Amino acid sequence: MIRPTVVAGNWKMHGSRDSARTLARAIVQGVEDDASREVLLCPPFVHLFDVLEETVQSPVQVGAQNVGDQPEGAYTGEVSVAMLAELGCSHVIIGHSERRHVYGEPDELIGRKFALLHQSAQQDLPNAPRAILCVGETLEEREAGRTLDVIHRQLQPVRSFPDAFPRALIAYEPVWAIGTGVAATPDMAQEVHAAIRAHLEQELGAAAQDTVVLYGGSVKAGNASELFAMPDIDGGLIGGASLKADEFLAICQAMRK
Repeated sequence: MIRPTVVAGNWKMHGSRDSARTLARAIVQGVEDDASREVLLCPPFVHLFDVLEETVQSPVQVGAQNVGDQPEGAYTGEVSVAMLAELGCSHVIIGHSERRHVYGEPDELIGRKFALLHQSAQQDLPNAPRAILCVGETLEEREAGRTLDVIHRQLQPVRSFPDAFPRALIAYEPVWAIGTGVAATPDMAQEVHAAIRAHLEQELGAAAQDTVVLYGGSVKAGNASELFAMPDIDGGLIGGASLKADEFLAICQAMRK
């Protein structure tokens, strides 16, 4: 099986309704329909419906930036898997470094979200969003030589649900390279991606070769081609560069293996 390539734009907490529609419209108009590549936009929750309207009948998919760890109930401020599925979200990001390090989400909470997404898809929500499970180390952890230890710990949810793959995706995002303008070199990124795939192979067997692993550390049009040429980098989780249609489309164009 040839792994699909994926370019996902994480808009974080940016934009108005008008700007979200304008950006989504420009990306829809500029993206090429390519069966081997998936293009995904992840706007803030309040802009999901607007972006879904702008992308209807286009190859561009829409995902959410987070999800709750419970199916429903008295959880003020949370959004459920079923709510996202009803809207039409194809993916959802979980475990992003900003959720882990800014808002203090522990591995256990992220694991519950992963489990809920998988179980929902297996039981009563076949259209449940696909998980994009983010993993990555801080600068302090990297300098201490703990990169792989940290990532293996963050991949803990995989061990309980090996059959969640290849439906689920992994995104490696070195925390020290997010929003800093400092990106890992292609060789550095490939080394970690290869280690992630080797770890997945221990847990999943042959399914590891079908699992999409994205890179999420300050990808831009200028470095996308070199990063995406690496054999274990299957695309990107794009932050700031996804807020500019021309830049994001150039990254999508670079995603051709």
